[in-house]
Amino acid sequence: MEMTTAILLTVFTAATPLLLAALGELVTERSGVLNLGVEGMMIMGAVAGFSFAQMTGNAYVGVLGGVVVGSLFSLAFAFLTITLVTNQVATGLALTILGLGISGLWGESYIGLAGVRLVPIVIPVLSEIPLIGKLFFAQDLIFYLSIFLVISVSYFLFKSRLGLVLRSVGDNHGSAHALGISVIKVRYMAVMFGGACSGLAGAHLSLVYTPQWVENMTAGRGWIALALVVFASWRPMRVIAGAYLFGAVGIAQLHIQALGFDIPSQLLSSLPYIATIVVLVIISQNRRLTLINTPASLGKGFVPDR
Repeated sequence: MEMTTAILLTVFTAATPLLLAALGELVTERSGVLNLGVEGMMIMGAVAGFSFAQMTGNAYVGVLGGVVVGSLFSLAFAFLTITLVTNQVATGLALTILGLGISGLWGESYIGLAGVRLVPIVIPVLSEIPLIGKLFFAQDLIFYLSIFLVISVSYFLFKSRLGLVLRSVGDNHGSAHALGISVIKVRYMAVMFGGACSGLAGAHLSLVYTPQWVENMTAGRGWIALALVVFASWRPMRVIAGAYLFGAVGIAQLHIQALGFDIPSQLLSSLPYIATIVVLVIISQNRRLTLINTPASLGKGFVPDR
């Protein structure tokens, strides 16, 4: 029982940053904006979270710092792609490269320092329940936020008027504009929400998953988050299943190494990315389903009539 709980805890911890980053990107893409800079926003959130926590000695300040920096970084992307109508793919890739570079420079002095860990919130009595107690009632704040955000985003997109407005912008920005909807404002808000979630995911990496700063510590998780959005067919509740599946694959390779199987470590480390490719290939076979769920205006720039 203890071994099972320990393994599941590591899976939950590994899945949380993927869930947050994918959820933020899902909202961004629902507005019709394709942001390939998730990796860059995550790494900026990671270094910001670690540095602010280190300077103040308070992990919660680090969490807030990761969210703010992720949002500000996404704001630069929004200005370029929404206001200046630059190519979204090229700008997103540039954002990732820029984030990796700035984070390396920012975090150089923090390499090797012990981090400030985000302490779990233990709920009395409930945390003592066998197996599920430690999994659901003795977790950190970011884990609880991730579950809350999934439920909130799902309700927002499919049960609220504002969610309908967001989806209409993503499906047909021309018609939405004709109806008097501010397409640019909606997309700015969606992109900044995505940046905040990516920054929060990065803060989780440096304050919970491995409470230290290591250059390029996101290790491609931003790209997996992008694949998760497609895997989930742009539906928030499905993101949970995908995130925990990919989290389990990532943890599995660590346990396989620990058990001493004669498999090259490089191959085991590539398992999450192999799984990503396999999933995308399987999903692409059902082209009709993919087209039905994909926002029709995804990746297309919008210039309002003058």
